[in-house]
Amino acid sequence: MTERAADLIRPAATILLLRDAPAPGPGFEVLMVERHHQIDFAAGALVFPGGKTHAGDHDPAWADHATGWDSVGEDGAPLRIAALREAYEEAGVLLARDADGRTYAGEAAIDVRAAVADDRTAFLDVVRDLGLKLDLAALTIFARWITPPLTAKRFDTWFYVAHAPVAQLAVCDGHEAVDAEWIAPGQALDLAASGRRKVIFPTRMNLQLLAQSPNAAAAIDTARTRPLVTVEPWVDGASLRIQPEAGYGAVVEPLAGL
Repeated sequence: MTERAADLIRPAATILLLRDAPAPGPGFEVLMVERHHQIDFAAGALVFPGGKTHAGDHDPAWADHATGWDSVGEDGAPLRIAALREAYEEAGVLLARDADGRTYAGEAAIDVRAAVADDRTAFLDVVRDLGLKLDLAALTIFARWITPPLTAKRFDTWFYVAHAPVAQLAVCDGHEAVDAEWIAPGQALDLAASGRRKVIFPTRMNLQLLAQSPNAAAAIDTARTRPLVTVEPWVDGASLRIQPEAGYGAVVEPLAGL
């Protein structure tokens, strides 16, 4: 029996990379990318780097090429590897450590990133050839959202938050993402409210949650101590609702705005 598209839920991972903003700017900024206008999901939207998991994220050889295994919980290592791979593909940021345990500070070659994104090169081979180990412990679970059945494609998305490595530049890949920018969560919300930028519902909700913190460290500490409630929006009349205990407050999202 063929599974209906609306019943197929794909595992996915998204990463919120944070950095403290230089004075006199806002307290901190999050890395966001603009999705290509011709892509099939969230076209033209301002989003956090992320995407669905790939077979290579499950490769058992990662056991020798990643650190922080004791930090992995119910999410599982493949989701964390997927989040780190997406950050590398879409923004050129690689959260990894060298043989001496130092945070990687190198620059990601755009042609290698493209080869990984197109499945011409395994992400594992890139990490191995650089003599690095992915830093799974750099990620803290921020949220988990499951797309409602009313959408054509459904995802079980784990959102992670992490400090961005200060020595690496974020540069969009020009394929899935056409722009990469550091932006204060409140500023991104203002752009969405004014209609100047497209921000999809889950992204906007997580920006609101992020904006409650005064700086990057506080945002990560809060995520670490906040109980994880899986958000599963449901239709109520002409609106979507989510569980109040998820931490976003009483949310009523008009379906017409989705």
